[in-house]
Amino acid sequence: MSSPYLEETFHPFIRARRGHPAIAWITERDPLGTGGAVVSALDRLGEGSFFALNGDVLTDLDLTAMLASHRDRDAAVTIALHHTEDARAFGLVATDPSGRVREFREKPPDPIPGVINAGTYVLESSALAGWTPQTYLWIEGEVFPSLIGSGARVFGFDDGAYWLDLGTPEQYLRAHIDLLRGAVRGSSYEAPWIDPSASIDPAARLERWVVVGPGATIAAGAHVEDAVVLADAVVERDTAIASSILGPASVVGAGATLVDCVLGQGARVGAGTSLRGERVSTVAHQP
Repeated sequence: MSSPYLEETFHPFIRARRGHPAIAWITERDPLGTGGAVVSALDRLGEGSFFALNGDVLTDLDLTAMLASHRDRDAAVTIALHHTEDARAFGLVATDPSGRVREFREKPPDPIPGVINAGTYVLESSALAGWTPQTYLWIEGEVFPSLIGSGARVFGFDDGAYWLDLGTPEQYLRAHIDLLRGAVRGSSYEAPWIDPSASIDPAARLERWVVVGPGATIAAGAHVEDAVVLADAVVERDTAIASSILGPASVVGAGATLVDCVLGQGARVGAGTSLRGERVSTVAHQP
């Protein structure tokens, strides 16, 4: 795992992890970009093929099939592709009828459907050997276009997999609902999903698309729908929560109403408070 972002949070978590596979954490004194991070890890990867995957994507992509396609085509790089109805946030990838990538296009200014880079790659170490480690590189804007321009065999792979960028709270919430709906291959969760250690009063009402984490408490009269209630959060009596994320150890006071809200870790919403579309990091009270 390679990232300088929030190292003080992630590194202790990885260091404390036990089990298989083992995880090595690589960080950067100065950010190296999506390409520089990969090139600078080559000495740990050896020769041959390897996967590089963005860490903020939920997908059921078939990695075995992707690697087989990469080898069958004798590719230097294989890029997972995904069709989206709005490519503005991602840019477009142009391929020829054989699946060979011919161009990375800029992000379109208007919402249009198209094929985008899905952030999972199979790479040959030899294809990156000419790049200098510990140098900032943008893999989509520098490395891949350079390889394509040099005639390297760069192919796309699209197996119709589920794919979701988790970069916003709204997408994070959508991911939970999609998992409960069974939209992600290989996943099966009871809906609503309630951790065995959570405490749910029988007089509380939980709709189907709700996730309740370990140690969370939901009191009588609470109505929760389309929501994620994380570990040790407390929802007091007669609250109404919809389309919201409650961070770890957050508290929603009695009679409060939350719609389209995100509470940070330990955040508190006062009794009777009504919030819509708010991000609460500390305390919120009814004005």
